[in-house]
Amino acid sequence: MENKYKVLSQQVFSNGDYSIVPIRMEDRYEIMKWRNEQMYHLRQNEPLIKEEQDNYFSNTISNLFEAETPNQILFSYTKENTCIGYGGLVHINWVDKNAELSFIMDTEIEGTSFEKHWCIFINLIEKVAFLDLKFNKIFTYAFDLRPHLYSVLVRNGFEEEARLKEHCLFDSIYRDVVIHAKYKNKIQFRVAEIDDLTVTYTWASSPIVREYALSKGIIPFEEHKNWFVNKIADNNAFFLIATIESTPIGLVRFDGLSHQQVTISYLLDPGYHGKGLGKQLLSRGLSKLYRERGNITVTGLVHINNIASRRIFEQLCFHQIHESEVLLRFTKQL
Repeated sequence: MENKYKVLSQQVFSNGDYSIVPIRMEDRYEIMKWRNEQMYHLRQNEPLIKEEQDNYFSNTISNLFEAETPNQILFSYTKENTCIGYGGLVHINWVDKNAELSFIMDTEIEGTSFEKHWCIFINLIEKVAFLDLKFNKIFTYAFDLRPHLYSVLVRNGFEEEARLKEHCLFDSIYRDVVIHAKYKNKIQFRVAEIDDLTVTYTWASSPIVREYALSKGIIPFEEHKNWFVNKIADNNAFFLIATIESTPIGLVRFDGLSHQQVTISYLLDPGYHGKGLGKQLLSRGLSKLYRERGNITVTGLVHINNIASRRIFEQLCFHQIHESEVLLRFTKQL
């Protein structure tokens, strides 16, 4: 009999030949083998043995399927019904609607297909978390041992949310723990177009925006129009409009794409200030830039009195230096 999670309305999630299915008893020894081979980056102190694995599946895993609020939801990751990995949602917080993402794959394919299978698995587990369970957030909690994992997460819309310095002792060395997170998709992006001329002028002309702008003068509409028309046609600019349910709520722009270092400009409709969307807008904009351009250095200039924007750059792990008496420069390598 196939296992089914009572808490899920859908049991199998597929992407072409690949699927995740409720974790299968028949896969337990393969899973044990992979975990023992990859102990170096797992939170596992000693090798598993068959008796322990049997007991775990019989006494712990079996209880998850009928639970109203299981603390974890695990899947076998398959290709054409053959298990090639496993993982799921662990440390589930049913009150706050979030969970940690866990995944390992067959050790033999990890070296050659790491990014491919992580991307597929993330795509599938997001369907579980965001569509079926209606969670707000999923995150990873990982020892700083696999930097190639972080680039995969960023390409898939995760953002580095925290870094716990020297948090775990591993092989006699204190290692950082890095937490990446992705939220239910609230902000969407599209490329700026001529129809955005008026709304962007309204945002840019707002007294709140002008207060912290690098150039504080009132912008004539015709001047903005000429600038805007040239900017959306500029191949060296990546100009995005942020929307929520198709309503424009802000913009993020990256200039100088032909160089190794690009400059960030962003703003949020003043009507959406104070809702925590500024950080989300910039973070997701950076993730989109990374997916488009790969490794690149980004720079932003912030007025020294713009506390909210300064905090956002700091929270996103930018490096700060003084540009002048009134400006701060923030830089980060994506």
